[in-house]
Amino acid sequence: MNTAKTSMKIATKVARHQLIITLLERNEVSSQSALLAMLAKDGIDVTQATLSRDLDELRATKVKADNGTLVYAVPREGGDPAPQLQGADSSRVRLERVVGELLSSTDYSGNIVILRTPPGAAQYLASAIDHTSVPGIIGTVAGDDTVMVVSRDPKGGAKVASQFAAMAARRGSVAATTSQNQTHE
Repeated sequence: MNTAKTSMKIATKVARHQLIITLLERNEVSSQSALLAMLAKDGIDVTQATLSRDLDELRATKVKADNGTLVYAVPREGGDPAPQLQGADSSRVRLERVVGELLSSTDYSGNIVILRTPPGAAQYLASAIDHTSVPGIIGTVAGDDTVMVVSRDPKGGAKVASQFAAMAARRGSVAATTSQNQTHE
């Protein structure tokens, strides 16, 4: 999997750790050599010793996958020390749950989508979006109660806002409304 979609190179330890987490969540990685190869494919050249330290710092351990093989996994969010395997499906389910619990309203203009949350919840929602590969989303910026989502499509804000409103509706959130009936240019 090649996650390097930009011309920016990952130069910091924090960014490398985040890439390792993403790779472990999206792939069944059974060895450090396999993980080294994935990192190299994304342009990250580290030694096995550095990778071993990174995995230790991330508290990654091996867990049994559905097929019985042992694969690396990182602890769950929220401090639960038990590692979990995550695929695209589980991160998507998590995103839908978080959107259903936190989304108050949506609005958009061009390729910018604004998601409103209760005070203090925006960064949590933005993190859930960032950890899920949502097609067409470049990234998020979060404040206290507002998340700005940037769509890759210059006029994709309406579609993205509708997607988030639909997620909230599926999860039973009655508060989520979108301003798509208004004229946006």
